[in-house]
Amino acid sequence: MYAVIRTGGKQYRVAPGDTLKVETLAYENSAIEFSDVLAVSAEEGKFEQELSGAKVLAEVVGEGRGAKILVFHFKRKKQYKKMQGHRQNFVEVKINEIVVNGKSFKAEAK
Repeated sequence: MYAVIRTGGKQYRVAPGDTLKVETLAYENSAIEFSDVLAVSAEEGKFEQELSGAKVLAEVVGEGRGAKILVFHFKRKKQYKKMQGHRQNFVEVKINEIVVNGKSFKAEAK
């Protein structure tokens, strides 16, 4: 069981129990609901046709900043050099449940 969701301009393939890092989102009480679901598959190779009301429920595990990316601009023969760094903020979420067409798929308890 998996779903494809869109958030922060990117698409992610998620299944119940997965943990992933997404761009910073607003959330309340460590719960996030992803309603922009692009595809849902209960079996390998078969997709749900009707996705109205489909949503993915997740809980926030933590927040942080990614690895530093260095951006270097250089123009030869002009004595121009510019170095800049960037660290992207992220929210780490754990997928708990995928809901589609009244069916609910939850993460297995360990």
